[in-house]
Amino acid sequence: MCGIVGIIGKENVSGSLVEGLSRLEYRGYDSAGIATIAEGRLGRRRAVGKLGKLRERLNSEPLGGKIGIGHTRWATHGAPTEANAHPHATSKVAIVHNGIIENFAELREELVAAGATFESETDTETVAQLVEHYLAKGKPPAEAFSSALGRLEGAFALAVMVESEARTLYCARRGSPLAIGRGEGEMFVGSDAYALAPFTRRVTYLSDGDWAVVTPETVSIFDADGAEVLRPEQLSDASAALVDKGEHRHFMAKEIHEQPEVLGHAISAYVDPVGRKVVLPEGGIDFSKVTALTMSACGTAFYATLVAKYWFETYARLPVETDIASELRYRDVPYREGGAALFISQSGETADTLAALRDAKEAGQQVGAIVNVPESTIAREADALYPTHAGPEIGVASTKAFTCQLATLASLAIAAGVARGVLSREDEERLTGVLLEAPRHVAEMLHADKSLEAIAAEVATARDVLYLGRGGSYPLALEGALKLKEISYIHAEGYAAGELKHGPIALIDEAVPVVVLAPRDAVFDKTISNMHEVMARGGKCLLVSSAEGLAEAARGGKVWGEIAVPEVDPLIAPIVYSVPVQLLAYHAAVAKGTDVDQPRNLAKSVTVE
Repeated sequence: MCGIVGIIGKENVSGSLVEGLSRLEYRGYDSAGIATIAEGRLGRRRAVGKLGKLRERLNSEPLGGKIGIGHTRWATHGAPTEANAHPHATSKVAIVHNGIIENFAELREELVAAGATFESETDTETVAQLVEHYLAKGKPPAEAFSSALGRLEGAFALAVMVESEARTLYCARRGSPLAIGRGEGEMFVGSDAYALAPFTRRVTYLSDGDWAVVTPETVSIFDADGAEVLRPEQLSDASAALVDKGEHRHFMAKEIHEQPEVLGHAISAYVDPVGRKVVLPEGGIDFSKVTALTMSACGTAFYATLVAKYWFETYARLPVETDIASELRYRDVPYREGGAALFISQSGETADTLAALRDAKEAGQQVGAIVNVPESTIAREADALYPTHAGPEIGVASTKAFTCQLATLASLAIAAGVARGVLSREDEERLTGVLLEAPRHVAEMLHADKSLEAIAAEVATARDVLYLGRGGSYPLALEGALKLKEISYIHAEGYAAGELKHGPIALIDEAVPVVVLAPRDAVFDKTISNMHEVMARGGKCLLVSSAEGLAEAARGGKVWGEIAVPEVDPLIAPIVYSVPVQLLAYHAAVAKGTDVDQPRNLAKSVTVE
């Protein structure tokens, strides 16, 4: 995860910017930089590698100024080079950015046609050029920033300086988190409260869609409609811990809300947004030569493999077998010659998954690892490494690691389809475009947090809960049930909706909530038919679907509860529908008063059999 720091100070801020960035190193990065305004001129210093390289640069080329922005970057759009490092700048504007600008390629073409010259491969520079474009049209800086925001699509956080405004920062949050710290005659901006902890405990978190104008004495915050709003100030405890919960009560809630940002990193690691194509690391699996694919993992990661099975078989016509790692390792598996195997683990240290990987490798399979920790044992022992870029996940119940696993697997499935000649160039362009939309739709889904809280309060009173889904939603039904079980201790089961009549329907009564996951895909009508069978027997159904899906389903009778999800392509439906499943479990656990981040009997990484 990239990191942002901004400071309007009383003295030279370059040292403080680097100090703030040092507190964001836990997020992972491959380049860093700062920009300041001194004597009416923008200045920048950037370096590839760790912060020590940036400090060396600043020692030899000091940078003055009482206002500045800084950034630690994990390469997404463009390689980890100094030219692609943040801050990005034009002659009048400097900017740092987390997240994805979905429509940057179209904006870039428009700006080039208007005479702009670009220096980098990044989506970030497009925003700087767009702000300068509006400044050239005579708009004052705040209006130019607001106008630029109105043109952007995606999930992101921004901090911007304009050369002519030597005591003002402009910032915005859409999907990715951003906080403003308040001092006495000083102001600070950061990706989280931990970055601000050396300077202040007084923190205001921007709500999604907010943008702000920050001066040494004032903070003016505007919502997505442009109306000025007040956001509460709170005291942060970030100095007491390595990773702060921020505005959230639990790490799990924080990590759920980080998903738009980390999904942007995961997707950008594998998708070229300009060429609309998947670009995999060199030396990886050659899917054009793979005869069959085996995927294995434990717990939530295993459910990611079940979703990916649909993707690989649909988009690459590649035969796939999935199994739980603790089962696969003890089977005498007749691996196919020329086969490959993917092993998924958040920590990269899961004992059963590691043992299964070693067995597959001994059987002559080409082995790939999808992990969140690139230095882990599973990563080191695999033939090909596919990091998920989710950043540290503290909550035991996996959330952002799961959706980043899905994003990585979706990218691999598209690449496999192209390599095997199943997907045309047009197919690849469409599917990668859809994948790039996922962070924005996840950010939209997070707006349902409060409405889900009320529904979850009722779910929390149940003794048993059932989850139903078909196709790619069936693994989500399993994942939803697991989430509810592990943090609220409510008995829950996930079923393929078509299996309802083969036994589970006997459990239906008015006391058992049934969560129905029904994106409007090829099996939507079948899923809704199964739901009506439940309702006909007195079951209380919570339907999760798009607004259009909810309206269609209502023709068969009124459901107990509804959760509206954005209308999305079937490719990313499992990613977007993960959010309501996670929030429902989280709020049910909070309502019951359980230990959300450290549920009983569970550990974050299972390193013994």
